[in-house]
Amino acid sequence: MPQHEAINYVEFPATDPQASRQFFSELFGWQFTDSGPDYVAFNGAGLDGGFFRSEGRARSAEGSALAVLYSENLEATLAKISATGAEILQPIFSFPGGRRFHFLEPSGNELAVWSDR
Repeated sequence: MPQHEAINYVEFPATDPQASRQFFSELFGWQFTDSGPDYVAFNGAGLDGGFFRSEGRARSAEGSALAVLYSENLEATLAKISATGAEILQPIFSFPGGRRFHFLEPSGNELAVWSDR
């Protein structure tokens, strides 16, 4: 049961929803459900959501919220993402409470990964 007045779902624009699906499925094991050619929903990511076909993209420099994943081994997650050819926008840097990096997934959305280790 969803929690009252809590964030329950997030949607990302995607120039290619299927490419985004493949990327997150192969890298992180997220599960997906197709809802027609222009939408794919995901779960198993800590927060459910979806990718909708759009020429837009989510980038923090353009005022978008930033989705941040957690990793127990930041360097290993960075290596795994880099091996796909994904663009690393910001290499690992420290911030109060941990370290993180930012990357672009196949549809051009910016996400970050952080660790307290």
